[in-house]
Amino acid sequence: MKSMFCLTSQIQFFDLHRTRFLLKMAIFPLLFLVLRLSSAQQPSYPIAKSNCLDRCGDIEIPYPFGTTEVCYQARSFWVICNQTFDPPKLFMQNSAIEILNISLDGQLRILQFIAHDCYAVNGTRTTRISNNEPWLRLPTNITVNNTHNKFTIVGCDTNGFVSGLRLNSLNRKYKTGCTAICYAEDDLEQGSCSGVGCCQTSIPKQVRRVELTLGSYDNYSLVKDFNNCSHAFLVEETSFSFSPENLTNLNSVEKLPMVADWAIGNETCQQAMMDSFSYACKSHDSECYKPDNGNGYRCSCKSGYRGNPYLIDGCKDINECNDPNLNKCEKQQFCRNTDGNFTCVCPKGYHGDGRKEGKGCVRGESVISRLVAGIALGVVILLLSACLLYLELKRRSSIKMKQQYFIRNGGHLLQEKLSKREREKLSKRGGSPDTVARLYSYSELQKATNNFHDSVIIGRGGFGTVYKGFLPDNSIVAIKKSKQVDPNQVEQFVNEVYVLSQINHTNVVKLRGCCLDTEAPLLVYEFISNGTLSEHIHDQAKARFLDWDIRLRIATETAGVLSYLHSAASPPIVHRDIKPANILLDDNLTAKVADFGASRLVPVDQTQLSTMVQGTFGYLDPEYMQTNQLTAKSDVYSFGVVLVELLTGRKALSYDKPDLEKNLAHLFLYKLKQGLLSEILDDNILSKANSVQLTKVARLAEGCLHVKGDDRPNMKEVAMELEGLRTGVQAHSWALTKHNVEEMESLLREGSNYPFFNANGTDSSTSNTYDSLRDHIILSMRTDGR
Repeated sequence: MKSMFCLTSQIQFFDLHRTRFLLKMAIFPLLFLVLRLSSAQQPSYPIAKSNCLDRCGDIEIPYPFGTTEVCYQARSFWVICNQTFDPPKLFMQNSAIEILNISLDGQLRILQFIAHDCYAVNGTRTTRISNNEPWLRLPTNITVNNTHNKFTIVGCDTNGFVSGLRLNSLNRKYKTGCTAICYAEDDLEQGSCSGVGCCQTSIPKQVRRVELTLGSYDNYSLVKDFNNCSHAFLVEETSFSFSPENLTNLNSVEKLPMVADWAIGNETCQQAMMDSFSYACKSHDSECYKPDNGNGYRCSCKSGYRGNPYLIDGCKDINECNDPNLNKCEKQQFCRNTDGNFTCVCPKGYHGDGRKEGKGCVRGESVISRLVAGIALGVVILLLSACLLYLELKRRSSIKMKQQYFIRNGGHLLQEKLSKREREKLSKRGGSPDTVARLYSYSELQKATNNFHDSVIIGRGGFGTVYKGFLPDNSIVAIKKSKQVDPNQVEQFVNEVYVLSQINHTNVVKLRGCCLDTEAPLLVYEFISNGTLSEHIHDQAKARFLDWDIRLRIATETAGVLSYLHSAASPPIVHRDIKPANILLDDNLTAKVADFGASRLVPVDQTQLSTMVQGTFGYLDPEYMQTNQLTAKSDVYSFGVVLVELLTGRKALSYDKPDLEKNLAHLFLYKLKQGLLSEILDDNILSKANSVQLTKVARLAEGCLHVKGDDRPNMKEVAMELEGLRTGVQAHSWALTKHNVEEMESLLREGSNYPFFNANGTDSSTSNTYDSLRDHIILSMRTDGR
């Protein structure tokens, strides 16, 4: 019985093993077939050279990159796989630059260090406790991608810069940055990086060295309750989205991903092809192209091929027939793969062009179907001919209309004037044709402004809309689309454009030309990038950086322009709309007077013009408003209001204020008369400005604001007075006459009437200081006044 049991057990054991063996024999062919099909659908392509490491952990290492000298194409592509990490990490040469991914499309994803700047709270003060300024230097032929990356700073009291070297023939430096400010934690917005707690900006092309720096305006003393650190980094745009938590959670982050571009050598494709030995596009089915960023060239597999173009036979044919996303053959068609392409073949019994998608195999055509097809083709040709005829007629009508506009807007008259000036210059000995004004076509300016898209509007005014434009020579211009010109004033408009085009003054926005083949003329000016004086005066954040010396310089430069227009230009020009919104500032805060849309030319034999009143309320000359007589003294009044805005930081008109304070000019004259000028002076200049200069400028503004034009100084006198104050040269002061000095002495003796003192004539804490200051001002007025 026992032996029978053993025999039965053995039989069962052998049956079990035989079953397993048969299953294995059946499964192996099935697995082989699956693997065969899988390999057919997803062919493998060579990545690296033979016997070279092609992977470091999860990161592929495609040639021209390699870990040894025989495995990389040039030393710039040398990488090191550090096996001490788990998983292993890939680094660029002997550096700390960690590589996350290498793409044959010419890009690297690497990790870049973050800059941190932190402060500690010590009672009521803050002290810097840590600051690092990381830098990155990439090997030759590798540059920072300028489209995928953004320079980003995070913080609520932060300014940051990214600088370094660009890879060009001169190895020039670059520097850019931005500012992040916020005053409360609930100011921050998820995903918003527009300057409130977070700021982003782009970097230029061909950058191969990066240096990050951070700074603080107030050492985080105003935001220490919720933020005491700032951070700056160059990051892949898709890898970072701002969150309010970033104010704190970035403290522990060391690196973030960044994208770099790589290319071969520094030659063009044509130059590289001349040396077949060094030419990097080794695959027969590869082609060469120029990268958008950096020097050198790159290689890619031709259409219909895939693989590594830098390896011999590295580009392999794609079998489109195995991928329905690549071929569009219909159900009744057969797909046949060809070298670099495919074709759709009609089955037996069908005919037609099987290669054409949706138009392939049909069983046959009857006479009726051919007739219908012929009629349809005839109708299509007829409609197409009608459309072409309509478009041609429309084109001719457009050309004719442009010619009519050109003539109506004085185009021929302007061309005649410009040609006459050119002939005069050529007739002079040593002269050369140097016509400043240029006539632009409407299509040029359409292209420069993306068809005058709303996104490029940079200003609107009573005389038109201003657009930012990009010309083919890479210059940036401001294009003013004016309202329709009165046909009766065409000659005056043309003469104005002609004269303005000849103005060559440092502090005037240069008129580059105009376009007259539209219903409303277009004027093309140079582009000034730093906004208007109005924005800098009335924006609290910007006004802090507009100290008294800068304000005095801007006033002097503006006065110099008006003096030039009134005295040196021939014929003289009255601007008629002087205000801070029409005074632009460049990157160095240099004044540039703009918007001559309301300007008028004054004939040489006249001192005034009878015109309809135009300008901006708050800056308009009251005498001009009453008499309609425009003179150069009208600009003097408007400039006086600008001086008052520079002194007070207030707007010319404030309808939400009490009646006395609605008009700034009236308020200023009232406070000056009452000796209470300090009540309305801008706090940003009151504590640091030279009190003598403030007093003189205030008196000068008072003179400019006289109701009668004859009682005002001319702009030449105003310009000389301001220039004298800036340089310290004592000009014959128009503002501080003997009568003014006696009046100021009287005001100072009364105490409450002097703008810099309180009711009893002294300061509550330092009366001696104010007494000596008062004596100094009286002495300076006696010396400077005439």
